[in-house]
Amino acid sequence: MEKHVTQQHKRSFLIGQAEFPVQVLEPALYLVATPIGNLRDITIRALETLAAADVLVCEDTRVSRILLERYGIRRRTTAYHEHNAAEAGPKLIEALEAGKSVALISDAGTPLVSDPGYRLAGEALERGLRVVPVPGPSAALAALTISGLPSDAFLFAGFLPVKAGQRQSRLEQWRGVAATLIFFESPRRVAQTLASMVEVLGAARKAAVCRELTKAFEEARHGSLQELATHYAQADAPKGEVVICVGPPIEEEAVPADIDALLMALSVEMPASKAAAEAARMTGQPKPDLYRRLLGLKESGGG
Repeated sequence: MEKHVTQQHKRSFLIGQAEFPVQVLEPALYLVATPIGNLRDITIRALETLAAADVLVCEDTRVSRILLERYGIRRRTTAYHEHNAAEAGPKLIEALEAGKSVALISDAGTPLVSDPGYRLAGEALERGLRVVPVPGPSAALAALTISGLPSDAFLFAGFLPVKAGQRQSRLEQWRGVAATLIFFESPRRVAQTLASMVEVLGAARKAAVCRELTKAFEEARHGSLQELATHYAQADAPKGEVVICVGPPIEEEAVPADIDALLMALSVEMPASKAAAEAARMTGQPKPDLYRRLLGLKESGGG
Protein backbone atom coordinates (compact mmCIF):
# COMPACT_ATOMS: atom_id res chain seq x y z
CA MET A 1 0.00 0.00 0.00
CA GLU A 2 2.84 2.40 0.84
CA LYS A 3 4.35 1.86 -2.61
CA HIS A 4 1.00 2.62 -4.24
CA VAL A 5 0.61 5.87 -2.27
CA THR A 6 4.16 6.97 -3.12
CA GLN A 7 3.50 6.49 -6.84
CA GLN A 8 0.27 8.44 -6.55
CA HIS A 9 2.00 11.37 -4.86
CA LYS A 10 4.53 11.56 -7.69
CA ARG A 11 1.77 12.25 -10.19
CA SER A 12 1.19 15.84 -11.22
CA PHE A 13 -0.16 18.18 -13.87
CA LEU A 14 1.17 21.36 -15.43
CA ILE A 15 -0.36 24.79 -15.94
CA GLY A 16 2.12 26.80 -17.93
CA GLN A 17 5.50 26.10 -16.33
CA ALA A 18 4.07 25.41 -12.88
CA GLU A 19 3.84 21.80 -11.72
CA PHE A 20 1.12 20.75 -9.28
CA PRO A 21 1.35 17.42 -7.41
CA VAL A 22 -1.85 15.51 -6.73
CA GLN A 23 -3.13 13.53 -3.77
CA VAL A 24 -4.59 10.03 -3.58
CA LEU A 25 -8.18 9.74 -4.77
CA GLU A 26 -10.81 7.83 -2.83
CA PRO A 27 -12.12 4.72 -4.63
CA ALA A 28 -14.97 5.77 -6.95
CA LEU A 29 -16.03 6.19 -10.57
CA TYR A 30 -15.31 9.84 -11.43
CA LEU A 31 -17.25 11.32 -14.36
CA VAL A 32 -14.98 14.12 -15.54
CA ALA A 33 -16.18 16.90 -17.84
CA THR A 34 -13.58 18.08 -20.37
CA PRO A 35 -13.46 21.06 -22.79
CA ILE A 36 -15.79 21.09 -25.80
CA GLY A 37 -13.26 23.09 -27.82
CA ASN A 38 -11.14 25.56 -25.91
CA LEU A 39 -8.67 23.53 -23.83
CA ARG A 40 -8.43 26.35 -21.28
CA ASP A 41 -11.96 25.51 -20.10
CA ILE A 42 -10.68 22.53 -18.10
CA THR A 43 -11.14 22.88 -14.33
CA ILE A 44 -8.42 22.49 -11.71
CA ARG A 45 -10.38 19.67 -10.09
CA ALA A 46 -10.68 17.86 -13.42
CA LEU A 47 -6.90 18.04 -13.93
CA GLU A 48 -6.29 16.77 -10.41
CA THR A 49 -8.67 13.86 -10.98
CA LEU A 50 -7.21 12.88 -14.35
CA ALA A 51 -3.68 12.96 -12.97
CA ALA A 52 -4.47 11.06 -9.78
CA ALA A 53 -6.92 8.31 -10.82
CA ASP A 54 -5.66 4.73 -10.75
CA VAL A 55 -7.42 4.05 -14.05
CA LEU A 56 -7.98 6.70 -16.72
CA VAL A 57 -10.71 5.79 -19.23
CA CYS A 58 -11.30 7.62 -22.53
CA GLU A 59 -13.82 7.34 -25.35
CA ASP A 60 -11.01 7.81 -27.88
CA THR A 61 -7.49 7.69 -26.46
CA ARG A 62 -6.08 9.62 -29.43
CA VAL A 63 -8.45 12.55 -28.87
CA SER A 64 -7.88 12.59 -25.12
CA ARG A 65 -4.11 12.49 -25.59
CA ILE A 66 -4.18 16.08 -26.90
CA LEU A 67 -5.73 17.32 -23.66
CA LEU A 68 -3.52 15.22 -21.41
CA GLU A 69 -0.31 16.32 -23.15
CA ARG A 70 -1.36 19.97 -22.95
CA TYR A 71 -1.36 19.71 -19.16
CA GLY A 72 1.60 17.38 -18.73
CA ILE A 73 -0.45 14.37 -17.64
CA ARG A 74 1.56 11.38 -18.79
CA ARG A 75 -0.69 8.46 -18.12
CA ARG A 76 -1.59 5.17 -19.71
CA THR A 77 -5.22 5.33 -20.87
CA THR A 78 -7.89 2.70 -21.38
CA ALA A 79 -10.49 2.87 -24.15
CA TYR A 80 -14.19 2.62 -23.31
CA HIS A 81 -16.76 3.24 -26.05
CA GLU A 82 -19.99 1.79 -27.44
CA HIS A 83 -18.13 -0.89 -29.45
CA ASN A 84 -16.11 -2.36 -26.57
CA ALA A 85 -18.39 -1.59 -23.59
CA ALA A 86 -19.44 -5.23 -23.14
CA GLU A 87 -15.80 -6.28 -22.75
CA ALA A 88 -14.28 -3.22 -21.05
CA GLY A 89 -17.16 -2.47 -18.67
CA PRO A 90 -16.82 -5.56 -16.42
CA LYS A 91 -13.07 -4.96 -16.08
CA LEU A 92 -13.68 -1.42 -14.90
CA ILE A 93 -16.27 -2.62 -12.39
CA GLU A 94 -13.71 -5.14 -11.11
CA ALA A 95 -11.20 -2.31 -10.66
CA LEU A 96 -13.74 -0.30 -8.68
CA GLU A 97 -14.63 -3.27 -6.51
CA ALA A 98 -10.90 -3.77 -5.85
CA GLY A 99 -10.78 -0.29 -4.31
CA LYS A 100 -9.33 1.63 -7.25
CA SER A 101 -10.29 5.08 -8.51
CA VAL A 102 -11.51 5.22 -12.13
CA ALA A 103 -11.83 8.50 -14.07
CA LEU A 104 -14.03 8.48 -17.19
CA ILE A 105 -13.94 11.17 -19.89
CA SER A 106 -15.63 11.43 -23.29
CA ASP A 107 -14.15 13.05 -26.38
CA ALA A 108 -15.51 16.40 -25.20
CA GLY A 109 -17.96 17.80 -22.69
CA THR A 110 -19.73 15.96 -19.89
CA PRO A 111 -19.64 12.14 -19.94
CA LEU A 112 -22.97 10.30 -20.35
CA VAL A 113 -24.57 13.26 -22.20
CA SER A 114 -25.04 11.62 -25.62
CA ASP A 115 -21.78 9.80 -24.90
CA PRO A 116 -20.79 6.34 -23.64
CA GLY A 117 -20.82 5.62 -19.92
CA TYR A 118 -24.47 5.38 -18.95
CA ARG A 119 -24.38 1.62 -18.48
CA LEU A 120 -21.08 1.75 -16.60
CA ALA A 121 -22.37 4.35 -14.15
CA GLY A 122 -25.63 2.43 -13.73
CA GLU A 123 -23.80 -0.83 -13.04
CA ALA A 124 -21.54 0.86 -10.51
CA LEU A 125 -24.53 2.30 -8.65
CA GLU A 126 -26.36 -1.03 -8.66
CA ARG A 127 -23.33 -2.62 -6.97
CA GLY A 128 -23.23 0.06 -4.31
CA LEU A 129 -20.11 1.70 -5.70
CA ARG A 130 -19.57 5.44 -5.44
CA VAL A 131 -20.08 7.61 -8.54
CA VAL A 132 -18.70 11.16 -8.36
CA PRO A 133 -19.39 14.03 -10.80
CA VAL A 134 -16.54 16.37 -11.70
CA PRO A 135 -18.61 19.04 -13.49
CA GLY A 136 -17.50 21.37 -16.23
CA PRO A 137 -18.16 22.14 -19.92
CA SER A 138 -21.36 21.04 -21.67
CA ALA A 139 -22.28 21.95 -25.25
CA ALA A 140 -26.00 21.76 -24.42
CA LEU A 141 -25.80 24.30 -21.61
CA ALA A 142 -23.34 26.54 -23.46
CA ALA A 143 -25.78 26.76 -26.39
CA LEU A 144 -28.75 27.39 -24.11
CA THR A 145 -27.03 30.33 -22.43
CA ILE A 146 -26.38 32.14 -25.71
CA SER A 147 -29.62 31.15 -27.47
CA GLY A 148 -31.65 34.00 -26.01
CA LEU A 149 -34.43 31.49 -25.26
CA PRO A 150 -36.10 30.80 -21.90
CA SER A 151 -33.78 28.84 -19.62
CA ASP A 152 -36.03 28.36 -16.59
CA ALA A 153 -37.19 25.05 -18.10
CA PHE A 154 -35.42 23.09 -20.82
CA LEU A 155 -35.33 19.57 -22.24
CA PHE A 156 -32.22 17.98 -23.73
CA ALA A 157 -33.42 15.72 -26.56
CA GLY A 158 -30.03 14.56 -27.89
CA PHE A 159 -29.72 13.52 -31.54
CA LEU A 160 -32.83 13.13 -33.67
CA PRO A 161 -33.26 10.06 -35.93
CA VAL A 162 -31.68 10.29 -39.38
CA LYS A 163 -34.76 9.13 -41.33
CA ALA A 164 -37.32 11.89 -41.97
CA GLY A 165 -40.36 9.94 -40.83
CA GLN A 166 -38.77 8.84 -37.58
CA ARG A 167 -37.40 12.35 -37.02
CA GLN A 168 -40.87 13.87 -37.36
CA SER A 169 -42.36 11.27 -35.01
CA ARG A 170 -39.76 12.09 -32.38
CA LEU A 171 -40.42 15.83 -32.76
CA GLU A 172 -44.12 15.13 -32.24
CA GLN A 173 -43.25 13.78 -28.78
CA TRP A 174 -41.67 17.10 -27.78
CA ARG A 175 -44.06 19.45 -29.62
CA GLY A 176 -46.22 20.42 -26.66
CA VAL A 177 -43.49 20.55 -24.01
CA ALA A 178 -43.49 23.96 -22.32
CA ALA A 179 -39.71 24.27 -22.30
CA THR A 180 -36.79 25.15 -24.54
CA LEU A 181 -35.74 22.06 -26.51
CA ILE A 182 -32.03 21.35 -27.07
CA PHE A 183 -30.81 19.03 -29.84
CA PHE A 184 -27.41 17.87 -31.05
CA GLU A 185 -27.18 17.56 -34.83
CA SER A 186 -24.73 16.64 -37.55
CA PRO A 187 -23.81 19.66 -39.71
CA ARG A 188 -24.80 17.65 -42.79
CA ARG A 189 -28.40 17.34 -41.57
CA VAL A 190 -29.08 20.82 -40.18
CA ALA A 191 -31.17 21.95 -43.18
CA GLN A 192 -33.32 18.79 -43.19
CA THR A 193 -33.82 18.90 -39.44
CA LEU A 194 -34.89 22.54 -39.45
CA ALA A 195 -37.36 21.79 -42.25
CA SER A 196 -38.87 19.00 -40.14
CA MET A 197 -39.04 21.33 -37.16
CA VAL A 198 -40.93 23.92 -39.19
CA GLU A 199 -43.46 21.30 -40.24
CA VAL A 200 -43.98 19.75 -36.81
CA LEU A 201 -43.22 22.51 -34.29
CA GLY A 202 -44.40 25.50 -36.30
CA ALA A 203 -42.68 28.09 -38.46
CA ALA A 204 -42.89 30.94 -35.96
CA ARG A 205 -41.14 29.27 -33.03
CA LYS A 206 -37.99 31.11 -31.94
CA ALA A 207 -34.78 29.12 -32.27
CA ALA A 208 -31.00 29.32 -32.40
CA VAL A 209 -28.40 27.29 -34.27
CA CYS A 210 -25.10 27.27 -32.39
CA ARG A 211 -21.89 25.77 -33.74
CA GLU A 212 -18.19 25.47 -32.92
CA LEU A 213 -18.87 26.58 -29.35
CA THR A 214 -15.79 27.91 -27.51
CA LYS A 215 -13.72 27.54 -30.69
CA ALA A 216 -12.24 30.17 -33.02
CA PHE A 217 -15.24 30.23 -35.39
CA GLU A 218 -18.00 30.09 -32.77
CA GLU A 219 -21.34 31.20 -34.17
CA ALA A 220 -24.91 31.51 -32.93
CA ARG A 221 -27.62 32.32 -35.49
CA HIS A 222 -31.01 33.38 -34.09
CA GLY A 223 -34.45 33.69 -35.65
CA SER A 224 -37.72 31.86 -36.20
CA LEU A 225 -37.57 28.24 -37.30
CA GLN A 226 -38.76 29.33 -40.75
CA GLU A 227 -36.04 31.99 -41.05
CA LEU A 228 -33.35 29.55 -39.99
CA ALA A 229 -34.69 26.78 -42.24
CA THR A 230 -34.67 29.15 -45.21
CA HIS A 231 -31.11 30.27 -44.48
CA TYR A 232 -29.64 26.77 -44.14
CA ALA A 233 -31.57 25.47 -47.14
CA GLN A 234 -29.71 28.01 -49.27
CA ALA A 235 -26.33 28.07 -47.51
CA ASP A 236 -23.57 25.48 -47.54
CA ALA A 237 -23.67 22.93 -44.76
CA PRO A 238 -22.15 24.46 -41.61
CA LYS A 239 -18.88 23.12 -40.29
CA GLY A 240 -18.22 21.77 -36.82
CA GLU A 241 -20.40 20.53 -33.98
CA VAL A 242 -23.97 21.91 -34.00
CA VAL A 243 -26.52 22.47 -31.23
CA ILE A 244 -30.08 23.56 -32.10
CA CYS A 245 -32.20 25.23 -29.43
CA VAL A 246 -35.95 25.69 -30.00
CA GLY A 247 -38.09 27.91 -27.79
CA PRO A 248 -41.31 26.79 -26.06
CA PRO A 249 -44.62 26.64 -27.99
CA ILE A 250 -46.05 30.02 -28.92
CA GLU A 251 -49.54 30.80 -27.70
CA GLU A 252 -51.94 30.82 -30.61
CA GLU A 253 -52.14 34.36 -31.92
CA ALA A 254 -54.70 33.91 -34.67
CA VAL A 255 -58.41 33.68 -33.82
CA PRO A 256 -59.62 30.08 -34.32
CA ALA A 257 -62.42 31.22 -36.61
CA ASP A 258 -59.86 32.98 -38.83
CA ILE A 259 -57.76 29.82 -39.01
CA ASP A 260 -60.83 27.77 -39.87
CA ALA A 261 -61.76 30.17 -42.66
CA LEU A 262 -58.21 30.11 -44.01
CA LEU A 263 -58.06 26.31 -43.96
CA MET A 264 -61.40 25.93 -45.74
CA ALA A 265 -60.44 28.50 -48.38
CA LEU A 266 -57.13 26.81 -49.09
CA SER A 267 -58.70 23.33 -49.18
CA VAL A 268 -60.87 24.41 -52.10
CA GLU A 269 -57.76 24.84 -54.24
CA MET A 270 -55.48 22.06 -52.94
CA PRO A 271 -55.43 18.73 -51.08
CA ALA A 272 -55.87 18.79 -47.29
CA SER A 273 -52.21 18.04 -46.55
CA LYS A 274 -51.00 20.80 -48.84
CA ALA A 275 -53.59 23.22 -47.49
CA ALA A 276 -52.41 22.53 -43.95
CA ALA A 277 -48.79 23.08 -44.98
CA GLU A 278 -49.64 26.41 -46.60
CA ALA A 279 -51.66 27.51 -43.59
CA ALA A 280 -48.73 26.54 -41.34
CA ARG A 281 -46.42 28.71 -43.43
CA MET A 282 -48.83 31.66 -43.23
CA THR A 283 -49.73 31.43 -39.53
CA GLY A 284 -46.71 29.80 -37.92
CA GLN A 285 -48.94 27.09 -36.43
CA PRO A 286 -47.78 23.44 -36.54
CA LYS A 287 -48.89 21.64 -39.69
CA PRO A 288 -50.11 18.48 -37.87
CA ASP A 289 -52.50 20.57 -35.74
CA LEU A 290 -53.83 22.41 -38.77
CA TYR A 291 -54.23 19.18 -40.75
CA ARG A 292 -56.27 17.57 -37.98
CA ARG A 293 -58.30 20.77 -37.64
CA LEU A 294 -59.07 20.81 -41.34
CA LEU A 295 -60.16 17.15 -41.36
CA GLY A 296 -62.46 17.91 -38.44
CA LEU A 297 -63.95 20.86 -40.29
CA LYS A 298 -64.60 18.77 -43.36
CA GLU A 299 -66.25 16.03 -41.33
CA SER A 300 -68.53 18.54 -39.65
CA GLY A 301 -69.49 20.11 -42.92
CA GLY A 302 -67.30 23.19 -42.77
CA GLY A 303 -67.95 24.21 -39.14
